[in-house]
Amino acid sequence: MNWSRLLLLWVVAAGQACASGGASDSEPPMGAGAAAAPLPAATARAAASVPAPGAAAAPAAEPAVPDPLEKDRYILQPGDVLQVSVWKETDLTSEVLIRPDGGMSFALAGELQAAGHTVGELTGLLEKRIRKLEPDAVVTVVVKAAAGNRVYVIGKVARPGDFPLNRPTDVMQALSLAGGATPFADTNGIRILRRDGNRQLSMAFRYGDVERGRKLEQNIILKSGDTVVVP
Repeated sequence: MNWSRLLLLWVVAAGQACASGGASDSEPPMGAGAAAAPLPAATARAAASVPAPGAAAAPAAEPAVPDPLEKDRYILQPGDVLQVSVWKETDLTSEVLIRPDGGMSFALAGELQAAGHTVGELTGLLEKRIRKLEPDAVVTVVVKAAAGNRVYVIGKVARPGDFPLNRPTDVMQALSLAGGATPFADTNGIRILRRDGNRQLSMAFRYGDVERGRKLEQNIILKSGDTVVVP
């Protein structure tokens, strides 16, 4: 027997056995049937938040619809000038001044209280009276001059006087209309005087607080007839 040949065959067989054992211990190659490792939680959430190509974006939130009644908040005051008209009755169209006592006169309606009502409320009162004589009457009321709603700023300001309230106006805005306080004014001693029926109220206003963004509740919306006193 050729011992050299047998030794050579044994060495070849041993080498093949080692090669097959090493291949079985190694990781299988990534193929179509291999399971992918799970993604971290943060990465999965981020991937889920990205829309797929071609997918429609989520609609944006619609803005809040304003209350339609907000347009009828103007309170009529003595001194306001109104344009009152009745549909198909040109003879009943006229300008009406609200008197100092708050009343007004109009054809087919007679005397009625106008001050203290909104334009919509006054329109309803006029229609109710006129329809007793003209059942199909349609009344339109327009404020031509809001001369009755005024506030007063007096004392140590650049331009003291009365100012129309054409829009909601707070104390700081009223002081601005009056040109601001003079250098010697006591801006922390400002008072707002308001008449409530037979009473007169006095409210404190510290300019320094509001200027620094503090105690902003002092910066109230003024009402017709209010007087801002700057000592």
